[in-house]
Amino acid sequence: MEPIQYTPYMAMLSLTAEMVLDQAIRNYREQMLYQKIDCALAKGDEASFISLTNELKLLKL
Repeated sequence: MEPIQYTPYMAMLSLTAEMVLDQAIRNYREQMLYQKIDCALAKGDEASFISLTNELKLLKL
């Protein structure tokens, strides 16, 4: 069995797949933070709200 020879096209596909996965993870994390922020607002938990919004700001950089 011969080893796989990676071509520039395969490298580009790999990079694209990694970028798509990173964006999906970022979107999921953002949605979860928005949900937690909503819960903190509903409970009146100011400390959690501030912490979560700061985390969201960092995520959006």
